[in-house]
Amino acid sequence: MNQSFTQGHALLIGVGGPDLPGTITDAQGLGDILRHPAYCAYPPNQVETLTAEGAARQHIRDALARLAGRTSEQDTVVVYFSGHGYRVTSSMGAAYYLLPHDYDVDRLYETAISGQELSAALLAIPHRKMLLLLDCCHAGGLDNIKAPGLTLTPAAIPLEAAEKFGEGSGRMVIASSFAHEKSFAGKPYSAFTLALIEALCGVGAAQQDGFAYVADLALHAREKVPQRTGDRQHPFFNFAKADNFAVAYYAAGDVTPKGLPFTVTPEIEAEPGALARQQGVTYISKVKGSGVSVQGEGNQVATGRSINIGGRVKKRSGKAR
Repeated sequence: MNQSFTQGHALLIGVGGPDLPGTITDAQGLGDILRHPAYCAYPPNQVETLTAEGAARQHIRDALARLAGRTSEQDTVVVYFSGHGYRVTSSMGAAYYLLPHDYDVDRLYETAISGQELSAALLAIPHRKMLLLLDCCHAGGLDNIKAPGLTLTPAAIPLEAAEKFGEGSGRMVIASSFAHEKSFAGKPYSAFTLALIEALCGVGAAQQDGFAYVADLALHAREKVPQRTGDRQHPFFNFAKADNFAVAYYAAGDVTPKGLPFTVTPEIEAEPGALARQQGVTYISKVKGSGVSVQGEGNQVATGRSINIGGRVKKRSGKAR
């Protein structure tokens, strides 16, 4: 008989947008496995998923507040964000921002979520254990683009959250890649999210006691993501002050893994951004003035160990929308 992981609460965010279509299915897939009664078995009303327009800045802030209102100091909390993360440098200094669905690069202070705000919101959530998962550094978007007076550099993790989380046990951050790397998308999920879902199903579990632990997620991702991306993406985490806590069940209280909940053969793109271009996505910068629009043609997807790269990339100058 299936048991419920009653102490589990989760917020999954996939911002979507023209250059990040896969972030929606990533957030939905992670939410589905967490609430699945035969796997992680979180109570359905304790798992909230925000995608596309639902992942606007105010919606994210409201969802974090709701999460803080329904948890206790005995609960396990998972927060997942799939989208763009940037370190923004200006004459006033540097700051980290997560870009929600409705961000405006000309008004980042008003439309994005700073690392300081994110850290404060997370620490305001009552919890015994907390796991922050960041699938950032995706291709496309504002890569290599400078806004007037601002320099935007892809960043995998907000320094504020990393520092605060490191101050106490029971909290852990796992990022999809190092800042200088790109996160690879795929079908049905990105390389990072696929590894997380596999670990939450008991794949690669260090011990078959029925629980998926933080170390299981981190170490499985560290093994599988480089394998699937030609050693070009490496998840980042720091166990220095964290303890290895249980995130969820992997078989609803049973000790025997039940396999994956999907039968499709996973595919990871051959190059970052190739999958979006294959789907006909055109990247549009939100920077005013001269911008870059990039659209790929005929790009192939890597399956298993085979990689076949083709197609062209076009760049045009002009006024960005």
